[in-house]
Parts: sequence; C-alpha cells; structure tokens
Amino acid sequence: PIMEWLPAYRRDWLVTDILAGLAVWAVMVPEGMAYSSIVGVPPIMGLYTIVPPLVIYALFGSSRSLVIGPDTATGLISALTVGALVAQGTPDYNLLTSTLAVLIGAFFLAFGALRMGWVAAFIPTPVMRGFIEGLVCVTIIGQVPHLLGIAGTSGNFVTKLWFVLQHLWEASPAPVATGLLSLAAMLLLRHVAPKLPAALVVAVAATILVALVGGEAAGISVVGPLPSGLPHLIMPDLSPDTLVALVPGALAIVLVGYAEALGAAKAAAMQDGGAIDPNQELVAHGVANVSSGLFGGFLVVGSLSKTSVAMAAGARTQIANLVAAALCFLTLILLTPLFRDLPHPALAAIVIAAMLHLSKPEYLRALYDRSRWEFLLAIIVILAELTLGVLQGIALGVVLALLLLIYRASHPRVAVLGQLPGTEAYRDVKVRPDATTFPGLLIWRPGGDLFFASIGYAIANLNRTLTASRPPATHVLFNAESVNFIDTSACEELSTFIRDLHGRGITIAFARVRDPVRDRMRIAGIEALVGDANFFDRITDGVRAWRQGPRPADAVHEGKAV
Repeated sequence: PIMEWLPAYRRDWLVTDILAGLAVWAVMVPEGMAYSSIVGVPPIMGLYTIVPPLVIYALFGSSRSLVIGPDTATGLISALTVGALVAQGTPDYNLLTSTLAVLIGAFFLAFGALRMGWVAAFIPTPVMRGFIEGLVCVTIIGQVPHLLGIAGTSGNFVTKLWFVLQHLWEASPAPVATGLLSLAAMLLLRHVAPKLPAALVVAVAATILVALVGGEAAGISVVGPLPSGLPHLIMPDLSPDTLVALVPGALAIVLVGYAEALGAAKAAAMQDGGAIDPNQELVAHGVANVSSGLFGGFLVVGSLSKTSVAMAAGARTQIANLVAAALCFLTLILLTPLFRDLPHPALAAIVIAAMLHLSKPEYLRALYDRSRWEFLLAIIVILAELTLGVLQGIALGVVLALLLLIYRASHPRVAVLGQLPGTEAYRDVKVRPDATTFPGLLIWRPGGDLFFASIGYAIANLNRTLTASRPPATHVLFNAESVNFIDTSACEELSTFIRDLHGRGITIAFARVRDPVRDRMRIAGIEALVGDANFFDRITDGVRAWRQGPRPADAVHEGKAV
C-alpha cells in the first residue's frame, strides 16, 4: 500500500506529519510502558513493542492514519492467557508473551491469505461495547493496587475488589498521594487541554518529583534501571504443547483486536477520505505482530485513541507514524535512563485514565431505549467478564449473538399485507392499520430467506393465519420480495404445503419472485404445481388476476387484518 500513496505525497504535508509524529511519540512512550503492566511484562518490553509495528504498518497498512501499538483490551487477554501457563515476573512469562504475539501474527496472516476479513462481523457492536465496559472495570481494579502501593491478587473482578477493600489499611501516604495526584492530573489535563500529551506530562512530572523528594525511600515503587539500546532478536517458544495452550487466547485476541482495529481504521477513513481493505489490514497486523514478538515485544493492534491523537495533530499519511517510530528508536538508545525514577503509581494512573476514557455509559443508556434484547446482551457480557473472566465474557457474548442471529434467521418477520388507500403500495397491516385487505384473499410475506431452519416456522405461521382469517381465505398471494434464497429443504416443504392447500380448496399464486429463486422453484417442480400463469411481477397484478377469477365476495374490508 505504501507504493500507492507515497508517489503522490505532497511536500506541504511534511510539517503536519512531523508534528503529528511528535504527538504520537509523546503518547506512545508513556502508554507503552504503562500498558506493559497490563500485559504483565517489564516496562522496557512496552518500548520494544512500539518501533517495529509502526514501521511495518506504514509499509503494509491500508489506512493512511491508523496508529498501531499496545492495547488495553487485548493486552489483558494476553496476560490471562500466558498467566495460566507460567507465573508473571519470570523470564518464561516474558518469552511466552512474545511467542503469543508471533502466534497472533501468524493467525492474522493466515486469515488475510484466506480473505477472511469478514470475521469481525461476528462481534456485534453491543457485544463489543459490553466487552469494553466490563474490561474497563476489570483493568481498573487490577491497577488499583499499583495506584495505592498495596499488594494485589489474582482472580475475577469480585475477588480483586474484595481483596483491595480488605487491604486498604496497608496503603502508605506517599504512594497514595503519588497515584491519586497523577490520576487527577491526567483527568484535568484531558479536560482543560485535550491536545496536550497528558500521559507524557504526568510521567515526566511524577518522575522529577519522585527523584527530587526521594520518594523511593518513602515507599514509592519506581520502574528502576531500564536497558538502553536496541532489542535483540529472540527465538519464540514453538513447542507444540506451548502453541496449543496459547491458541485459544490468540484466536480471541485476533477476533477482538481485528474488530477494534477495523473500527478505528474505518473511523479514520471517514475523516481522511481513504479506503480500507479489510483483508490487507489482516496482513498488516500479521506482519506487525510477528515483528513485535521477534524483537521481544508483545501484541499490537490498531488503536482508535492513538489514531485520534495523530489526526488531531494533523497527520495526513503514515509518514507521521514513521516519524514517531524514529523518535521512539532514539528514546530506546538515548533516553531510557531518564525513566528510572518513573513511579508505578503514575503508570497505573495513566492506565486508569485511559480506561475511563474508553468507557461510554451513555451508549448503554441509548441502547436500552433502542433495543432491550441487545441491551441485555451487553449487560450479560459485562457481568460474565466480572464474574467468570474476560475470555469467558467475550466468548459468551459471541455465542449468544450467534444464537440470536440463528433465532432471527429461523423466525423471519412474517406479515399479512394490505393495500394503502389510493396507491399500489402494500404494507404490513399491523404497522399500517389503514391498509386495505380483501375478504377471501390473503396477501402474505415470509419476511426473509426460506431454508431448512426457517421454512417450518414460515409455513406454520401461514397455516395459523389462514385458520384465523375471517371470512376464510380461499386464495393466497405469496409475496416473495424478501426471499433472496431458497434451498432444497424449503422447496420440498413448500411443495408439500401447496398440495395440502389444493386439497383444502385453497389456491396459491406468487408475486415478485426473484429470478434465482424462481429457477430453483422451477427445478423443484413448484412452478409446474402452481402454474406459470400464477407468477406475477407485481402484487397489483396478482390481486387483479384474483379479482377477475371466481371469488366468494366482492366487497373490500378496511383497517383490520384478516
């Protein structure tokens, strides 16, 4: 993709791209170190994670503005996945975290090669929003011990919350003051100066203050010495047992991370006018994660928050990300000693502020008004995350969403149609009570495709409607405009149903049948059973044909469905 936009690069874009690169660098360095605590690895690995993915995405990504880097949602899944195998703080844990990034990259590349960019559609927005809201709570409670300088524990949200409440008395004044002041400064700066790199300002200020007042002696935990220089290539653990154990978490991260990244890329494209190739995004994320893991980093995905920073600073192309990568490269070589006294409470404050920024409770309020079922789905995901775990929460949400999809597909919204007065338009009589229906004629619409899972429900509903019609309907006009597909099972059941109607003295005709559907009906013998003359291009034609034939009554009945 870089070969498409780079030849058309304009010189007057360079200044804004450089300024945007500075802004991205100012955000990514402190956040990379802070997010490493979510992943459960040393802060230096957060810096190792930044440079290779930024460069790789600039080459392979289809978005002109998307910023790729460490992420909170997928980072927590990484910590849970690796933490189930080895203990945090050990070399094996760090190695498996990088190995997981390589495995994630391999999955991204495989899905990209298979053109499977559609997989993100299986996480509906309410599920993703519920997942993020639950993740906000889980991540914040995990950072509270670091914020207050007390011990933490493992377990679900409830377990961690109860542990924190039991050990609040152990908090010392110095780390508490550092953490709360850093959090207050983050929130205040975002409110009064949103364009200012709040994370960098807070990190620098906290580091200077702790160094000046000797906060480490007062019990404030600091990052400590960080190695300078470039990361070395590492050999991931590719043993079959390890890879099998990492696969579930890797797949969850790919699904969640891709949905999040694609959403961010599309949001950026709406502003910069670029085009997004979902399959190319899979390839770009694949190479970026493999490179991050091989250089000792952890997983990366496209970030809406970091992309917003770049676009607010005037980023026009991926040159901004290359500038940010160069500055992060210089940080690794020259500036890591400056972060020795960076306090962990300040890093926790940066993470908590980022999570609070992700939370959108107003979305849930609006969702409640729009769809109670989808609101319930989001709440179930949140509660599952808080009680069962993050992976279990998102898995339950996806499963419930798929079950809801299956239910809706197998229970199409059938309708009895009536004619709007003075028009040739036909509408659902339950929605438009002014629509006119005709005694003896039932105009019926199945409301969706007819296949093995939906045909039984559709025929049962049509039978009930015929039984309840007053006066009894003697002719059915089947409006097939909503049917784009009919399978063999549906054709066979429909044929049996038509024969049953004929045995009951009820005739049937079809209107607005799409050509592919009619071809399948012809092959199945339905057209011969009904008669070619009983297929109409318009509902009006079908009604007119019925009127011209023998029927029990000539009057029309308005306002109420038969």
